[in-house]
Amino acid sequence: MSLPISDHPFVYHLVQAALWDKALENREIYYPPTYEVDGFTHGTSNPDKLLNVANHFYPDVEGDWYCLRMTVETLEKTGVKTVYEGTAPVGDIQPDFEGSDDELFPHIHGGLHPDAVLEAHTVNRDENGCYISIEGVTTPG
Repeated sequence: MSLPISDHPFVYHLVQAALWDKALENREIYYPPTYEVDGFTHGTSNPDKLLNVANHFYPDVEGDWYCLRMTVETLEKTGVKTVYEGTAPVGDIQPDFEGSDDELFPHIHGGLHPDAVLEAHTVNRDENGCYISIEGVTTPG
């Protein structure tokens, strides 16, 4: 049912570009808008799931996005623990997307410090706002 963690060595987090750019500029820890409600920062390890996740949870959030690439180890070095668990809601949006129950997802118990991030990949959307690819991570479907 769940893929071994070693099959997917990275932890990805989808983030609104303006929020991440502000965290970088101020060298501060980023917390997603739903952190207080959810109790953790959502992540995805399987790159094949990222576009499903983006199109399910964030279709109505306009603007540019990044996909942050980290590892459990880079997160640990900034004092943050990552736990692999079943899917969970993002704010009030239920995790009922295709493939949501066939593997575990990394739940990051803290915010994201810029030092934990290996790379910020550009997320591409079409003219209707549909997430179609992540540069260096996915290919267009």
